[in-house]
Amino acid sequence: MSIKAGLVGLPNVGKSTLFNALTKSAVPAENYPFCTIEPHLAITEVPDARIEKLKNIYNSQTMLPATVSFVDIAGLVKGAASGEGLGNQFLSHIREVDLILHVLRCFTDPDIIYSSEELNPLEDYEIIMTELMLKDAESVQKRIEKLQHQIKGAKNKPAELKELLAEQETLNAAHKALDSLDVEKVRSIMQAHPLNTISLLSAKNFLIIANVGENELEDQAYINNKHYQALVKRFGSERVIPICAKLESELISLNDAEAEELMKMLGIKERGLQTIIQKTYQHLGLITFFTCGPKEIHAWPIKQGLTVRQAAGEIHSDLERGFICAEIFNCADLFALGSLAKVKEQGKMRTEGADYLVKDGDIVLVKFNV
Repeated sequence: MSIKAGLVGLPNVGKSTLFNALTKSAVPAENYPFCTIEPHLAITEVPDARIEKLKNIYNSQTMLPATVSFVDIAGLVKGAASGEGLGNQFLSHIREVDLILHVLRCFTDPDIIYSSEELNPLEDYEIIMTELMLKDAESVQKRIEKLQHQIKGAKNKPAELKELLAEQETLNAAHKALDSLDVEKVRSIMQAHPLNTISLLSAKNFLIIANVGENELEDQAYINNKHYQALVKRFGSERVIPICAKLESELISLNDAEAEELMKMLGIKERGLQTIIQKTYQHLGLITFFTCGPKEIHAWPIKQGLTVRQAAGEIHSDLERGFICAEIFNCADLFALGSLAKVKEQGKMRTEGADYLVKDGDIVLVKFNV
């Protein structure tokens, strides 16, 4: 599956700087609004230490890690839903991503323009969400109007009518929540009654990127940043990721040894990219399974809860269509036992049918016939 995360925020909060650091790109990052106009896309490999271990065991020629696509979306301004700034163009780009990364400025710097007189990342977040909800309200109203015509045409089709009326009830509740700008209520409604006919921007899964100052990373000094504290209080520590976009940008200009030395000096255990991808996996409910052989080790990201037959379809549609069975064992058992021979001896390799639910770290060999 293709995973796409969009970096969203007001102008000059550090989006493009962070995007460049995360993806080793060269997107312009200037000190003025709308430096980013068209969305920039970069595909980044998912760090996974298991791939290298598997390569050594299988003596494989190549490694194909799972990937995440990051999109740097133009800075939003108040009034975007009615066309201000880049307006509808900006909002359409958000619609295409699986996860929103809200980049919120938590550092002060008089040399970098800020959209308000006083730094307030929670207020910045509210501006963005208000614009998303205003746009969603338009979309929901259009869908309700279309539904009314469909309901009239389905009076003699009980099953279809029942579905349409259920959707109408959900949309009416969502519209009421959107009118009152109650984003938590909107998310709750859409989680309880997901729809295939419409996707709401304000209900998308999200993470908060707290862009802190460079001097606040050493020994986790950002914990005392009042703006970071406010974000954690609002969203919880699991959803808030403290990052210094400026430092991440500096790290990519260093070789691995120099970057590791600087991180050690500042007490940083992981690069921002690793943390963001790990959290992305967590909040999108993703796991990774592997296909392994002498030619390549391939990591495949899938939604947790997929059957092995559905997972086979991620590799190729023919494998899902002609699925017979799959030989499966977990890479944790392989690493613990040290060889494929011992995995077989210990009975860790087994044959599973189409309904087996794939687990993170499973190594899968699909048998099929088309």
